[in-house]
Amino acid sequence: MKVQLDASVTERLPQLSLGILHYSGASVSDSPKMLQGRINYFVESLRLEHDPARLTEIEGIREWRAAFKQVGTDPSRYRPSSEALLRRLLQGNAFFWINSAVDINNFFSVLHALPFGIYDQEQLVGDVILRIGTSEDVYEGLNGREVNMEGKLLLSDDKGAFGSPIVDSKRSCVTENSRNLMQVTFFHEQVGSQKRVEILSSVGRMFTEINGGDLDSSYILSV
Repeated sequence: MKVQLDASVTERLPQLSLGILHYSGASVSDSPKMLQGRINYFVESLRLEHDPARLTEIEGIREWRAAFKQVGTDPSRYRPSSEALLRRLLQGNAFFWINSAVDINNFFSVLHALPFGIYDQEQLVGDVILRIGTSEDVYEGLNGREVNMEGKLLLSDDKGAFGSPIVDSKRSCVTENSRNLMQVTFFHEQVGSQKRVEILSSVGRMFTEINGGDLDSSYILSV
């Protein structure tokens, strides 16, 4: 499976890059107590560290809001997924447990204040491209709503749009039956090359420690 950046994105966000990880043979289940404990401890420290009223000043949140504006998306109406997650947690809501793959994905999204996506590769067809959405790009989101992705950053395959740094689709969601997965980190331009490598390495290591399977490939896609 090949992943590409479309010119419609690179012209507006020339420094944007994606971190891509492909896993095979994973065993997805409920998150183990050890992971839940670690994440809950981290969430408590987040709440001590950050004032919800100053959320948009957090490094990563600030940069992704600016990136959304550059492609013409109002970040107050369509928030980056990392901001939406952080906002919920800082407002006192509990971490939303899904499964051992999605929970790790969401943990790293909050940890680094970056949008992360994780997808069941068996539900994807052909190559994947990051592009700007058109009027035809509508899908059922994980939030249960029909999402119109026109004018917004999205990932698509031969069947159409399936993912975004805003909200992903039900079509590509990871369940306990998923074995072969693709994980995407959406890096804004202020994340240095060494930091990107470090993030991908730690994500891949923790994912396979918890879910087993193999990390088949890990790479950074940029212009």
